[in-house]
Amino acid sequence: MASRVVSRSIRSSMRAHSSQLSHHVHRNYASAAGVSQSSLSQQEKEAIQREASLPNSDPAPDSQTARVVNEQLPYMVPTYARPPPMFHKAEGCYLWDIENRRYLDFTAGIAVNGLGHCDPGLAKIISEQSQMLMHTSNLYHNPWTGLVSKTLVEKTLEAGGMHTASKAFICNSGSEANEAALKFARKVGKSLDPDGTKHKHEILSFTNSFHGRTMGSLSATPNPKYQRPFAPMLPGFHYATYNDPAALDLITPSTAGVIIEPIQGEGGVWIADPAFLRALRAKCTAVGAVLIYDEIQSGLGRTGNLWAHADLPIEAHPDIVTTAKALGNGFPVGATIVNDFVAGKIVIGDHGTTFGGNPLACRVAHYCVTRLADAGLQREVVRKGEVFREQFEGLKAAFPEVVKEIRGKGLILGLQLDRDPTPIVKAARERGLLVITAGTNTLRFVPPLVISDEEIKEGMAILADAFQ
Repeated sequence: MASRVVSRSIRSSMRAHSSQLSHHVHRNYASAAGVSQSSLSQQEKEAIQREASLPNSDPAPDSQTARVVNEQLPYMVPTYARPPPMFHKAEGCYLWDIENRRYLDFTAGIAVNGLGHCDPGLAKIISEQSQMLMHTSNLYHNPWTGLVSKTLVEKTLEAGGMHTASKAFICNSGSEANEAALKFARKVGKSLDPDGTKHKHEILSFTNSFHGRTMGSLSATPNPKYQRPFAPMLPGFHYATYNDPAALDLITPSTAGVIIEPIQGEGGVWIADPAFLRALRAKCTAVGAVLIYDEIQSGLGRTGNLWAHADLPIEAHPDIVTTAKALGNGFPVGATIVNDFVAGKIVIGDHGTTFGGNPLACRVAHYCVTRLADAGLQREVVRKGEVFREQFEGLKAAFPEVVKEIRGKGLILGLQLDRDPTPIVKAARERGLLVITAGTNTLRFVPPLVISDEEIKEGMAILADAFQ
């Protein structure tokens, strides 16, 4: 019964959205075709009508956007395939392109803008700190590196996360946070195996994971698409199947570290089985291996708790938690949080960074952590996740042959489709909604955590229209 009610809600929203589009079609088609309509071929007429019906149709080859892109593209290393729009301003959950067309954002810069775009409080402190002190290097103390480290540890403990958390290393990005974690794990391994008889340097990671693009984190990301162009990977990395108990057999006295995402984002929004994580913890403890939770996408309030693992018993807690993305809300900063088992093996000179821990980034991170650790915000994340799920159930009822499964937690959600979602992503964008993909045939939803119910329903009406 509930799904039928939601389905009716979806159809109602679709009709309202279609009515708006219809008005847009008649207004724009008339102006586009005008008196010359009769001289156009039927194919040309249909093309004009199709484009006129889309409020945000992708910029044409002769548009202002295309001219700017074509001027700049020759100077950029071709590492990205971007869609045509060029964004230049944003506020809250909306972006505007350079042709002043508005888009509702269900991506948050890939789970980065947890506080929304251009948060006023964040903009204020960036302005203040940039006029006071931006960088000194780690040769000197500043007031903010230690404070954000302290805040990360304290908020982790308060949230019920890694109960042994004691220290943090501040860096510039998620990939760097994972590199630090992998290096720390190997340093622990060497400390426990000083003569090298156990060869304790191996790292275990999991299928469908994504840990970064630098060579260490890439070596822990067993995806041929990412690894093949840069093979061979670093030696000593091994791979197991996510949530498969057989993985425990690969954790041996030679294992220095195990790295896993409690929720795989890039891999398709898959949640780790709590029993599996508990078993990993027990096996790592038995052989003296470091257990690393990559919470770069799943952490900092996205699941309705500060960390995705914070709802687990302490028997499943890690030795290291890595974070970035929402830590800076768009400003580059990352962190590697460790316990004393790890920190006790690290000495001066073992690791470092020039820019990491600069006062500007650390003040930004302190502001973001403080906001994202708020219990009221986290309760709202849980509630809004349920609003999304109700809308997804309606979409599934309306398109049962397309939508096969709903996955995720809080505001990291996935819709498993029976087909390549790329045409739906494009259709949604041309109707004013930004969504992204993950894994195989999965639509991923990681909106700003401050999104409103009205914005969720607005976006879902657009998505339903894009499914047509």
